[in-house]
Amino acid sequence: MARTGKPATRQVAAVQRAIAILDELAEARGELGTREIARRTSINVSTISRILATLVSGGLVDHVTSTGRYRLGAGVVRLANAAGLDIRSLARPHLEELGKHIGETVTLSVPGEHEAFTLDFVQSQLTVRSVAEVGRISVAHATAVGKVFLAHGGTLPDGPLRAFTERTIVDRGVLEVEVGAIRERGWGQALGEREEDLNAVAAPVLDRAGKLVAILGAQGPAVRFSPRAMRTAVELLTEKAALISSAL
Repeated sequence: MARTGKPATRQVAAVQRAIAILDELAEARGELGTREIARRTSINVSTISRILATLVSGGLVDHVTSTGRYRLGAGVVRLANAAGLDIRSLARPHLEELGKHIGETVTLSVPGEHEAFTLDFVQSQLTVRSVAEVGRISVAHATAVGKVFLAHGGTLPDGPLRAFTERTIVDRGVLEVEVGAIRERGWGQALGEREEDLNAVAAPVLDRAGKLVAILGAQGPAVRFSPRAMRTAVELLTEKAALISSAL
């Protein structure tokens, strides 16, 4: 067949169905069950199940074991990054500088439906350190990144809030007050709330319309990442967040 330089017109039905499923999960901005996806796409449930299993194995979709439902996975973000559709490349130099000056693990996270998740990070070079990984979820009510997410339009899932440690805020009223304070001062913190002896701070990256695009965070062992060290980190995070925002 002669090469025309144009894409082929014939399409693969299985791929079309997978795209339809991804589109519905994106439209829902949350979790969907197989029967709901089938209803929305007019694809039979058994086919939906097989395609979802394939998408889960590829990281494009997550299976939420607690609910049995599905949501978009971190693989979608990695693909967007490869296409230059997010701010990872823009933020990376700033992330490296933050890691060097703060000395603790620093992260770049992006907002999801009910939580934020890590898009990029620079690991601390110290022996005792907080470990980060791409795709890791920052629980909204128990992390500095998560609280910043809530302060800029993020929403909590329904149901009781899980207490990860004795310091986790599980009262929605108390959390609302703290989130309001974060929105006012421009940064958030968590003191041993997601993990014992782990402290963290975070600052929002906003676009020109004031919409949350990403979150810069720093986290480290409480014995070393003290309130004084956290205050210094906040200054650096907010400065870098402003620089990234101005470049959007």
